[in-house]
Order: sequence, then structure tokens, then C-alpha cells
Amino acid sequence: MLEADVAIVGAGAAGLSLAHRLAGPGSGRRPPSVALVDAPPGPLRPPRRTWCFWEAGPGRFDAAVTASWRSLRVRDRRGRPIQGDIAPLRYKMIRSDDFETLVSRDLADRDAVRRVEGTVDTVEDVPGGALVRLRDGNPRAVRARWVFDSRPPGSLPAARTTLLQHFHGWFVRTARPAFAPGTAELMDFRTPQPPEGLSFGYVLPLGRHDALVEYTEFSPRPLTPDAYETAVRHYTGDVLRLGDLEVLSTETGVIPMTDAVMPRRTGQSVFRIGAAGGATRPSTGYTFAGLQRQTRAVAAALREGRRPVPPPAHSARSRAMDAVLLRALAGGRADGPALFCRLFDRVPMRRLLRFLDGDTRLHEDLAVGLHAPVGPMLRSALELPGLPRRPYEGP
Repeated sequence: MLEADVAIVGAGAAGLSLAHRLAGPGSGRRPPSVALVDAPPGPLRPPRRTWCFWEAGPGRFDAAVTASWRSLRVRDRRGRPIQGDIAPLRYKMIRSDDFETLVSRDLADRDAVRRVEGTVDTVEDVPGGALVRLRDGNPRAVRARWVFDSRPPGSLPAARTTLLQHFHGWFVRTARPAFAPGTAELMDFRTPQPPEGLSFGYVLPLGRHDALVEYTEFSPRPLTPDAYETAVRHYTGDVLRLGDLEVLSTETGVIPMTDAVMPRRTGQSVFRIGAAGGATRPSTGYTFAGLQRQTRAVAAALREGRRPVPPPAHSARSRAMDAVLLRALAGGRADGPALFCRLFDRVPMRRLLRFLDGDTRLHEDLAVGLHAPVGPMLRSALELPGLPRRPYEGP
């Protein structure tokens, strides 16, 4: 049995971020010993993916950033562009392989961190801490004072509203110069809109010839693989008119957008972090910035000898506003493309991004809210208190 001060289950963005923070310089105290438990290669490991977020100035993981942009653009259904400079913020993109390489290199010479490969069977409280039991691997169990579990939950908690943000993207290389490297296309609504929810294109240019191009939906159910391929092919060919291109790689994902309360504590010494611990912003699906706030707070608590309960990644006010928006979208009361275009058109982009990151004060939130359709939002807000929270039954 391996013993450590801290066991981290899962070596995705949340697990690696927490390990990186615990292994780094701290307050002068001895860093806690860490066992980072990762699944063996296979279906339990998360697929390669891309994470995006925005921040001002240099960041902790800039060495892994693939590209960044200070200009963002949104297009309405007719193609009218709404563009804004977000300086001093930058919209940053990190690919999971680059992130793992960076963190693994930094952890390699840290004696306090030991990496363990194995399939987790159970995580349970024991006197004085918790035990992570493995079905395979060496050791067969890890005992720690604190355990932070970043694995996706087996099922979502009960909610009043649950939508899915699901997407399929191509990393493409075009025969002709087709992209403007200085501007990221955040939402392009020139896509066929689904009967429920909304859809948009998403373009992150990596050069004149290279970009990540995605088709994204907010809707109750994911599509079939063939439907995703058709949607991306339509967007790249008929909407963007990219011409001849090579698909270098692909990515697909599903992110729950829900007003469910994600438990951040599942035992006396067991906590959840990352998307499993509520780091995803329900209205947008962005997770990376939220899990950084969470892991930063956990690392500070551990170094200061405090109980390391992960804090909420988003304020109660932000979650309440998200619940109203999700209800308005799911109930068909709000025209999603019109709503988002109106916000980006009438609210300065820097302020809107700060709002989406929960970094605005009440008067700023109210000012942003005034640019949303008041009637549908008010009806959705009045409806929410009477709605039961139901278990999510899946797509």
C-alpha cells in the first residue's frame, strides 16, 4: 500500500493542475506528498481535447498554449460580424497533450509527487483519511489523508434543466490562405438551427492555412457520428467556403449544461474537483478557468493546514442567472442566436467575458441582464422555484 498526504484520482486537467500547484513553491512549509492516480491506457482515459479560457497577462500554463487571440468575433444568422478587442484579456487555447507534457515535465523531478497507474475500484473513508482501492496496478491501494476525485460522475445529479453542449471539430489545413490569425470566431450562427436549442460554428485560426473548426449545439441530445460529419462538412464547405482542405485530426465532446448541484464533498476526506465538482460554467460549458480557481484554493488550504474543501467555482448569483438562461433556452422562450448576438453587440466584449467568468459586481450583472430579452427571462425566473429537480435520464 502506498501512503501519501494527498491522493488525486484522475490525471486530466483538474488532477494535473492540482498536482502542479501542490508540487510548486509554497509558503515555506514542506509540500504535501501526493499520489497522482491515472487510469491505464484505454477507454477510461479522457480523449485528446482542447481547452479554451481567457485571462489577462501571462498565465501559469502559457508554455502549453497553442495560440491566443485578443480579438473575438460573433456572426448572426445573416453573417453580420460583431467584433471586439478584448485587451488586456487574451483568449487562450491549450491542447491536452501539450498540457500533460508540460505538467509531467515539471513533476518529473518532484520527489513529493508519485504517479500511479491503475483502475480505481472504490474510494472510501477510513479512520484518519481515505482509501483508494485499485483493481489493477502496483500498489493495489493508496491511503491518504485527503482524496480529490476528478473522474466524471457516473450520473448527473437531479436538475430542473439539463442541456448538452456537444460538438465535433476538425483541425484543418487549407490549400489557400483562408483564416485571419488575429481573430477567433467565437459563435457563427450561419448554421442550420436545431428544433430545440441552438447551434453555431467555432473557428480558432492557428495560421493563414490552419485552424480548429467546430460545429457546436446546445440541445437535449447529441448527434450521430454521421450527422456531426455532415454538419462540419456543411460549415467548412458551404458556409466558410474553405475549398480544398486536409483534416489533420478531429475532436468530439459532450459537456452537460445543468443547474444541478454538483457535490464537492462525498466523504469526510473525499472531495470532487473539476467538472465533477462543479467547475463547468452552466451557461457556457467553459471549465478550465473554473477548475484553476478551485485547485488554487485547495492547494492554498493544504499548505496552510486548513480543511481543503474545494470552493464553488462560480458564485451563487452566477449559478442563479445561468439557471434562468438554461430554462429560457430549453423551454424555447428565448431565441438563442438572437440573445447571444444582442449581448455581444450591446455589451463591450471585455465586460461580457468578465461577466461570463463571474468577475463582475451586482450592478454590472444587472446592466448585462438588461440587454437580454426581459419577458422570457422573467417568466423563466418565476417558473424555476416551482419546478422539481428530476434525475437526468440521458439523451
